[in-house]
Order: sequence, then structure tokens, then C-alpha cells
Amino acid sequence: MRIETCYFCSQPCYPSKGITFVRNDAKLFRFCRSKCHKNFKMKRNPRKLAWTKSFRRAHGKEMTVDSTLAFAQRRNVPVRYNRDLVATTLQAMQRVTEIRARRERQFYKNRMKGNKERDLAADRKLVAENQHLLPPQYRDKVEEVLKEDAEDMELEGEAEELEDEVQQKVAKQTLKGKRKQKLVRGQGVEEMDVDE
Repeated sequence: MRIETCYFCSQPCYPSKGITFVRNDAKLFRFCRSKCHKNFKMKRNPRKLAWTKSFRRAHGKEMTVDSTLAFAQRRNVPVRYNRDLVATTLQAMQRVTEIRARRERQFYKNRMKGNKERDLAADRKLVAENQHLLPPQYRDKVEEVLKEDAEDMELEGEAEELEDEVQQKVAKQTLKGKRKQKLVRGQGVEEMDVDE
């Protein structure tokens, strides 16, 4: 039983479900539902419709297919059954799913982090513009908090610049001073310079 993907929206097409369209040149197009089939007949571009997976990938909403984890390829060469090979394959599949889940979580966190920062900036701007609407006891506190936030952001920017400088210096030093050790009989470990 093979589960195909919809030509238009990339969702799974289960057996005996959906619509199959065969063009005059014998090319097969499978659709998961009539909505996809109708949009295909109207010659719509799936990358411009927000509900398709191709749109989500093109606009950075979803992780693109990771080439390092391409295990779902069809292989036409028959492999003789081997118990050890099956065991290692199952372990690899389990590890790949763990890595993929971790990468997807990290991608989601990074995507949502930008939204939170944008929302905080919009909230700060709203409070700064409409301080006259706040009760008098809170107006002074808001000004203090806004000043502290501005100072914190300046400090964070300076800290990031310092970190970048430190990383660049460390990289230069590692490039300059590549050293190897050699083992000398009776004397122990001895340093040697390596030119590259």
C-alpha cells in the first residue's frame, strides 16, 4: 500500500481517496480532494495560495526538506535480508526522527522568538504614545521602565559586539598557532610548529 502526495498541496493521498488525473502525455497528477483538483484546473500557482505546503516552505513558515536526513528515497536495488542490517536501519530511523523533531522544535522557537520581540516593541510603542491615558501613579513608573529597557538594549548590543570581537580574535589565534605534538622516545611529548 503506497501513500502518494497531493500534486497541489503536498498532503498525503491515501489509497482509494482523492482524484487521479492522467494527462495526454501519460503524466499522473494525484489530488487529495476536489479543492486541489479545481485549483489545478484553474491553473493556479500553489506557491501563491497560503494553505499549501509549497507556500509555507517558500515563505519561511516551515522547515524546508533537510538533505542530511533524506532516508525516504525509493531504492530500486533489491537488498538481501540481513538481520544486522535491519537492526541498524531501525536504530538509524529512530535517531533520524529524534534529530528531525529537535530541529523542528528549534526552528519553531526561532520563528516565534521574532514574533515576541516584535509584539514587545509594538507594546512599548503603544505605551509610550498613550501615557496620558494611564493613571497618574503609573506614568512615572512607565517612563522609568522604558528608560531601563533602552539601556538594557544598548548593553545587549555592546555585549554582542564584544562577543563577536572575541570570537574573531580566537579564530585568528587558532589559525596562526596551529601546533602538533609528537611523541619522542625517552623524552615524552614535544611541541612542533605546523605551517599551512
